[in-house]
Amino acid sequence: MKKKLRSFKFSYRLFFLLPLTLSGCNEAEISSIDLNFAETFQEQLINAKPGDIIDIPAGTHVFSRSLSLSVPGVTLRGKGMNSSILSFKGQAQGAEGLLVSANDFIIEDVAIEDTKGDALKINQSKNVTIRRVRTEWTNGAKTENGAYGIYPVQSENILIEGSVAIGASDAGIYVGQSRNIIVRDSRAEYNVAGIEIENSTHADVYRNVATKNTGGILVFDLPNLPVQGGQATRVFNNDIYSNDTENFAPEGNIVGNVPPGTGLLILANDNIEVFENRFAGNGNVNIMIYSFLFGGRKIDDSNYDPYPEQIYIYNNNFDGGGEKPRHPALLAWAESSALGTPNVVWDGMVRPGRDLDNIVCLGKNATESLLNLGGKIEGSTSQFALEPHRCSLDPLKPIEL
Repeated sequence: MKKKLRSFKFSYRLFFLLPLTLSGCNEAEISSIDLNFAETFQEQLINAKPGDIIDIPAGTHVFSRSLSLSVPGVTLRGKGMNSSILSFKGQAQGAEGLLVSANDFIIEDVAIEDTKGDALKINQSKNVTIRRVRTEWTNGAKTENGAYGIYPVQSENILIEGSVAIGASDAGIYVGQSRNIIVRDSRAEYNVAGIEIENSTHADVYRNVATKNTGGILVFDLPNLPVQGGQATRVFNNDIYSNDTENFAPEGNIVGNVPPGTGLLILANDNIEVFENRFAGNGNVNIMIYSFLFGGRKIDDSNYDPYPEQIYIYNNNFDGGGEKPRHPALLAWAESSALGTPNVVWDGMVRPGRDLDNIVCLGKNATESLLNLGGKIEGSTSQFALEPHRCSLDPLKPIEL
C-alpha cells in the first residue's frame, strides 16, 4: 500500500508539472528533459552566492516564464551549446529568456531557444563573459521571433566568444550603449542584423562569420538614447558573405531599413577601422557608410552627431558583391550607370563647414572603387572619386579586458 501511494504522489506531481515544462516538445525531446532542473533553476539563481558555479545538465529544459539573475560573481555552465538547452517554446510570461543584472557574470556552453522576446539580455553589468552560447529561434527567420539573441546593454568589459546567434528579428549578437567590448570567433546567421555594435565605444569585432543575414555587421549610432557618441570600433579579420536574407524586422524597427545583401553598414559612427575582412556575395553592397540624415531623416536630439567621420578602410578582400542593389540610392546609381555597386559606398554628407579630409580614408595608395552619393538618393557623383580618400589614419588600440 505504501508503494502504491508513493507512486501516485509522483504521478500527481508530474501531471501538474508537464503543462509548465513540456509545452511544444515531442517524445524524443521529453525523454532528454531533466524535470528536477527545470523546476529548480530559478530558485538556484535567486539563492546563488558570489563565486557559485551553477551547472546546467545536458538535455532540454523547458520554461514558461523568464529567468533572472541579480547576484554578482556567478557562473552558469552547461555541457555544450548543442547539449544543454534552455527552451522557451510556448513561453507565457516575461520579456526575455534570461535577464542578468549582475557584475562578474560568466555563461558558457549552453543554448537558449525560442524565447518570446530577447534570448539573453545583460543589463547594466560589468565584467561579462559569454562563451560558447547559442541563441536560436528554431522555426526560421520570422518577424514573430524575439528581437535580440545575445544582448548586453549599458554594460562594460564584455567578452563574447565562440558563440552562435540564429533567427533574431533585430540583431543576433548586439552590444548597445556599452564600452570595452570584444566579439570574436562567433557566428551570426539568418538574423536581420548579424552582429551589431550600437552607441558603444571601444569595441573589437574579429574572426567572426556573418552570413545569411539581411545585413552582416552593423556599427550604428542612433539619437534619443541615454548613451551617445559611438566610436572607436575595429572590424577586422571577419568573413562577411552571402548576407541575402529578406528583411523580416517588425514594422517601424530601424533595422527594417537595412536592404538584403548588405555586408557592413556604418551609420553616424566615428573612428572606425575596417581591415583584413573577406567580403563575398553581398548583392546590395559590401560596405556602406552614411549619415542618419541621409534620405531626409529628421532628428530631435540636440546631443546627437549624425555624421560619420574618420572611417579607415584598408586591406580588405572583395570577391564580387553589388550585383543586386536594393538600396534606393544604389538602384538609382545602377540605372544611371549600368554598373554594379562599388565595394565602398559613402553617402557624401558632410557636417556644415567641414571639408572632406579624413572622413573616409582608404589608404594612401588606394585603388579600391568608392562611390560618393553626394548626399542624394539620385544623382550621385563619380564612381572613382578617390582623391579625397587616399589618406591614412592612426590605427586604433586593441581592446584589453
